[in-house]
Amino acid sequence: MAMAAALAALALVAPAAPAAAGGVTGTPAEMVTIYHSLADGILALKRTEENLVRSILAATVAHGQATLGHAQKAMQAADAKAASGAIEALASDAGQIATEGDNAVGAVRKRLLEGGHHHNAAGEAQGIFDEGYVIVTRAAKTKLLESSRAIAAMATAPKADALAAEWKKVETVVGELLKP
Repeated sequence: MAMAAALAALALVAPAAPAAAGGVTGTPAEMVTIYHSLADGILALKRTEENLVRSILAATVAHGQATLGHAQKAMQAADAKAASGAIEALASDAGQIATEGDNAVGAVRKRLLEGGHHHNAAGEAQGIFDEGYVIVTRAAKTKLLESSRAIAAMATAPKADALAAEWKKVETVVGELLKP
């Protein structure tokens, strides 16, 4: 919105292009150059947002891998309380991947939406993405949330093989999402 207002103001104060000898008029080259610069900046910000969300997903997967290791060690040591806590944390990691971050990131997404920024507007219209999502599709979100619930359910009676298999599903979905 602010950029649109700035461009409108620029158009009001910029001198009109003088008519050429043949009566041809057009937007002054300087204004077109500025518009190209604006487009470059907007597109760079969109790529930056994608890279940021990819980083959030990758960091959460890395955290989950470490948490899975803690859960497995706790299970081997027969430390039910530590295993349960680690498994609950792992379920939380899967959920945060599904939602492209935690509540703090969700608040930023909400702010962007309220400002009119829809990273995947076309994908939202087609039902591919939930509103404001950048990388995680609806289908992937569903799979990730299913894994999160399945992992959480294991907190009371953990089985190392089942836990590793469920986390592998999370890693597979994320691997597909992060492909270039």
